[in-house]
Formats: sequence, C-alpha cells, structure tokens
Amino acid sequence: MSNDHHSGKPGRIGDYALLSDLRTAALVGTDGSVDWLCLPRFDSPSCFSRLLGDERDGHWQLAPAGPVREVRRRYRDNSLVVETDFHTDDGVLRLVDSMPPHEKNQFDQPCLVRMLECVSGSVQVRMRWIVRFAYGDSVPWVRHVRQTSPEHDEYILAIAGPHTAVLRGDLLPQRVAHERAHELVFALEAGQRRSWVMQWSQDHEEVPPPMDPVQETRDSEDFWQEWTGKINYTGPHAGAVYRSLATLKALTYAPTGGMVAAPTTSLPETAGGSRNWDYRYCWLRDATLVLLALDNFGCSDEAAAWRRWLVRAVAGDPADAQIMYGVDGQRHLLEWEVDWLSGYHGAQPVRVGNGAYRQLQLDVYGEVMDALHLARERGVRENADTWALQRGMIKHLEKIWQQPDKGLWEVRGPDRHFTHSRVMVWVAFDRAVRAAEEDGLPGQVQRWRELRDAVHAEVLEHGWNEELGAFTQYYGGTTLDAATLLMPSVGFLPGSDERVRSTIRAVERELRRGVLVDRYSTDEEASSVDGLAGREGSFLACSFWLVDALALSGRRQEAEEMFDELVQLSNDVGLFAEEYDGRTGLFAGNFPQAFSHLALVNSAAVLYGGHTRGEMSRRNGGGSR
Repeated sequence: MSNDHHSGKPGRIGDYALLSDLRTAALVGTDGSVDWLCLPRFDSPSCFSRLLGDERDGHWQLAPAGPVREVRRRYRDNSLVVETDFHTDDGVLRLVDSMPPHEKNQFDQPCLVRMLECVSGSVQVRMRWIVRFAYGDSVPWVRHVRQTSPEHDEYILAIAGPHTAVLRGDLLPQRVAHERAHELVFALEAGQRRSWVMQWSQDHEEVPPPMDPVQETRDSEDFWQEWTGKINYTGPHAGAVYRSLATLKALTYAPTGGMVAAPTTSLPETAGGSRNWDYRYCWLRDATLVLLALDNFGCSDEAAAWRRWLVRAVAGDPADAQIMYGVDGQRHLLEWEVDWLSGYHGAQPVRVGNGAYRQLQLDVYGEVMDALHLARERGVRENADTWALQRGMIKHLEKIWQQPDKGLWEVRGPDRHFTHSRVMVWVAFDRAVRAAEEDGLPGQVQRWRELRDAVHAEVLEHGWNEELGAFTQYYGGTTLDAATLLMPSVGFLPGSDERVRSTIRAVERELRRGVLVDRYSTDEEASSVDGLAGREGSFLACSFWLVDALALSGRRQEAEEMFDELVQLSNDVGLFAEEYDGRTGLFAGNFPQAFSHLALVNSAAVLYGGHTRGEMSRRNGGGSR
C-alpha cells in the first residue's frame, strides 16, 4: 500500500485506522497523519479536521520526509495499537500510535501517544502539527513553555476558549513563519526512537502532567489484549470477528456504555454528494445487534452496560422516545452545517448534529423490546422499573402503531407504511406477549396477542406483492428493500417459508451485485422515497443480512461462501465503512461503521455460533443456530 504522503487532502476512507480511548477516537491514515480527532468526546468539536477539508483544518503528520515506496501496517495482535512501517530507499521507519484507554475513571483526560522508531537505515522524518479547534474554525494561541521548577518540563501549549492541547516530546516542532503551523525535520538512525504525547485539558491553568509514552503504549496493548482475551470464538475468520468486536468496544463511551454508530460525521454516501450525516450518536436500532454481538461472544459486561444505557436513555414519557441519543443520553441533537469546511473531497454540506432524531421510526420499538427480551433470556433480571418502562412503550405503541413513518433508512421524503417497520411493530408486541407468557411478567397479554396477530396479518396482506413474488419496501409499492431479509432473523416467518425464500430470490435478482447487496431499488421511485438522487454504494450490513437469510432458509453453503468473500472486503487493518462501491473498490459513508461490524459478528454467530451454539433461538423459540 502506498499513498501521497504530503498531499493537503485527506486519503481514501479505507486508508484510515482507528484509535480509541473509550471516550473519543482518532483516525490515522497510511500517510502517518491523524486527520480526525474530537476532544474530549466522540461528539465534541474536532481539533484535527483535515478529513473534512485540507491540512489547514488541522492534522498531525509523522512520516518520512522523502518518497515512500511501500506502507505496511497492522494492529498489534488484537489491540488498538497501530504499527505503520514506511519503506523508503534509505531505510524503514516504524510509527506506533495509540490512545490509552481509561475505562474506570470518567474524569481521565484523553491523550494521543505517537512513537517513531528507525528499524533499518537512516530516514529523514518530517513532523507537521496544526491544531484547529471548533471543527477547524478556531486558531489557537500557541506558545512554547519551559519550566524549571519544581522540576523541568517543556511543552507546546495551544489554547482557544474552552479548549487546551498540550504537546510534549523528545523533540518539539517549531513555528512555521506565515503558516500558523508547527514543523520539525530530523533524522533517525537504525535503533533510535522518538516519542510524543498530546493531551487535552479543559483548563489551560491546569496542564496535565507528563506521561511516559513507552509505558502508556504498553498499557494500551495490555488493556486490549486482556479485553480480547474474553472473546469466545473459534470459528472461521476469527481475526475478522475479533477485530470487529474490538472495534465495537472502541466505539463505546465507557462512562455510560453507549455505542456510537461511527466516530465521524459527513463522510459521503455518494462521491461528492450531499448524503452526509453525523453518526457520532447512539441509535436504538442497534440495540438488539449490540447485545447479540457482545453477549454471544463472551463480552457480557459490555452487553450489560449497553442495556443500562438503553434503559436510561429511553426513560421518561414513552411518547418522547427518540430513535437516537447522545453518548450520555442527550436528547437534542440539533443539526447544523459547518459551512467553513469544504467537505471530504468537496462533498458538502458538512453536518453536525442529526435532525433525524425527531423522526418517527416505528421499528425502534421492536428493537428495544427485542433487546430487553434478549437480556432477560441471557440472565439479566428485570425489575419493576424496567418492566414498567417497557409496558409504557407498548401502551404508547398501541396508540401510534398504525401511523406511517420514516422507516429504517430514515428517509427525508414522505412518510409511508414501510414493511420492515410493520414487521418490527409485530416484534414489539410479540416480545411483550412472550414476557408475560415465558417470564411471568404482568400485563394485558390478551390485548397484546390480538395486536400482534393483527399486525402479522396486515403485513402478509399489504407487504406482499404477488406479481413480484416478494415483500416490498412499503405497502402498495413495487420497490424491493434489503430490510425484508430480516424477517426470518426476527422470527416473523421461518426461513423455510416459501414467501421468505421467494423474497430472497427477488432481492438477489434486483439488489445483489456480486457479493454485495444494495439497500433498496435505485430507480426513480426509490429516489423519490429517499428524496436524494445519486448512485450510492452497497450497504455492507445488507450484504451480511443476505448471508443470514440464506443460512436460515437452508442455503447454508452459499451463505458461508458469501461470508468468506465479504470478510475480505475490509481494509488492511480489518475495518469496514458503511458502504462499499463494487465498481471502484472504495468505501463510502462514515467510518468505521458499527452497523457493518455488528452485522459481520452476527453473521458469524448465525453460521458458526458464539458460546450460544446449540441453544434454542432467542427469537422464535425453536431451531438451532
């Protein structure tokens, strides 16, 4: 892998590796540049924003000053410590990047640790450090500080309003005249090593104390090694499953247990397009998949933390339930445009916040009820408060279940009766019935049974298109939707049902492109649903849904072969974006994408089982995985 190592523009989406301290995340490219970092949380304003503009918007690059012949990189074992080897004509330079995770103490301050080592030869190194707070809009006051008492300390201090960054290192960069940047060029000989630590503080008068970069890197590696040691999976593609689970952990905000959909905003779903959304929030839609992915493979503490976040986030009047929340349960995710950033390779607008939080998406009621049902089955005890919360949600759903909504894909077009939404309404009532029947919890079970059966009959009548031989995207429509592949997974119909099998064949015929699956038909009618024209890549989660549907419908060998191919589409360090463009071989959408990694892990469970192998299905009470 090679790259243009001194371009002012960001690299390809797949060129990045993820760093995380379980509070925020950084993206570092194959050119040694940290192009995205929000401090101190996932949803905070960025201080490195080159990803959505150019180098003037903030980045931190450490790389050879001259031409690079080849770049090789990897995560150390199953950790989130990234090693990048730059091969030049003069020698090999190794860059080691990490963000020490501080899981226990929510007041720990984030830091980014970077170490350079010359593996062989002699390599000229260039370091560029440009800090721009407030999504690139705020140029800090930067000064070089030398202290001699009570002990010697030297650092660069960057201050702008409430934001403070401190940079320490073996060598500190110098101000570049007329550029508002800091740069350093130096030589490293074989065996030599140099290190830097960048820390954040909310108070410029309380500068964080120095840290030992070698020890912090070692501690980071130990933390992740210990964590991944809990994972219980011995099936095929274990490396991909481990990396996906570690990525999901990395996207978790430790103080609350909430998991962001992605650490980025506004990476476009279409090249140069306007489908640019902020994904640095927690979607209720991910609830079931998160619990499945974590608990199936031994990460029960994280599963329990997510359940606690879920219950706290939706607490209150069920009528006020939202489809997404902030990492701390924040409700108001007001959407606005950052008009001073040019966007990823010109894709505008750049958005902060997500206006979809106000949308009605009925499927999330099913996801929440399903997730909490799963938690009960996995031994998490229900209490009076959590069951009262669920009863309140069901009572509210009884009033609104017949309304049209925005659906799974959060369309910004007209509300419709989306088939997947209706299926998930059935799931909500079904899980309420099962809570009463199987777990002995109190409630109006006869009423719930009647509603469950009514919704089921309605979907079979209005969601099915006899001419197409498939369930359609919405009632009365003729377009297909990959979300209908989830019907057997949620237990709405068994995989052996001919309508399920026929829908799978229709999706393969219309939406499948090789190993990839589009999320819905892209003809004029579908474009009017979305309200945004333009050819997008294939949604990776949809491709994994087809794997599950094939397996559940008796086509296991095809499912395994498809899974084998999909796993190979990750970037060089095992990460997936939201979409993959089969024509160009490039990722699209926010990165890395929790939904894609969740779908991968869930497919591994369907095909090969986690520690639940051989147990009864959690969803339909019968059949083995």
